[in-house]
Amino acid sequence: MKKLYEKNELTFAILWIVTYVVLFSVADSLSQSTGIPKLYTMFLSLVMAAVLLCFISKNGLTKYYGLCKVSGSWKDYLYFLPLFLVSTCNLWRGTVWPEPFLEAVPAMVAFTVAGLLEELIFRGLLFKAMCRDSQKAAIIVGSLTFGVGHIVNLLTGADFLFTLLQVVYATAIGYLFITIFLKSGSIVPCIIAHCMINGLSTFGADQERWVRVIICVLLTVIPLAYALWLNRGEKMAG
Repeated sequence: MKKLYEKNELTFAILWIVTYVVLFSVADSLSQSTGIPKLYTMFLSLVMAAVLLCFISKNGLTKYYGLCKVSGSWKDYLYFLPLFLVSTCNLWRGTVWPEPFLEAVPAMVAFTVAGLLEELIFRGLLFKAMCRDSQKAAIIVGSLTFGVGHIVNLLTGADFLFTLLQVVYATAIGYLFITIFLKSGSIVPCIIAHCMINGLSTFGADQERWVRVIICVLLTVIPLAYALWLNRGEKMAG
């Protein structure tokens, strides 16, 4: 794995993305056959996260990929309050206790660890690899790739309209996460926020379609407004 990374960082990132998408899709399908959603996906996510974290740590890449403290003052980021607000989005529709709870645990763990993996892969591997050529292109591609990647949810029977809306607000959130990574030098706030978004989805209640549409709009506007505020007065590097 180290040789491939040293040979071509971008190829290494793309292979991780493809592996992640394919294996998670297969694991999701296999899990359905057990009657316990995300059962195999939970174990897969834990293994992949452990492998990637070990690779990053063993090769001295923790700071390079932002696995470090936030630089500067917390006041510079409004104490991350907008980020915390977005993190709780799955509870905006109300909360529900999943029954039976033990069967919901694999899904909760898989979703949470997936947040960690997606940050390391998209904001870490892919973004840093593309930054070598163009930071501007890395920001655009990194944000769009993260958003468009949610189209795979259609394969599991997700609603078409809300999948498209998810693509839009996930792109906005992806842009915000990249901005925070660039500004703070740390990917940790993004990992925490992403894990919260995913993990709390297990406790989110269903609501009427118009309520969900409003929430999708808010999840697009808030991250974009916050990212633009953080980027005020600056130009993207070419």
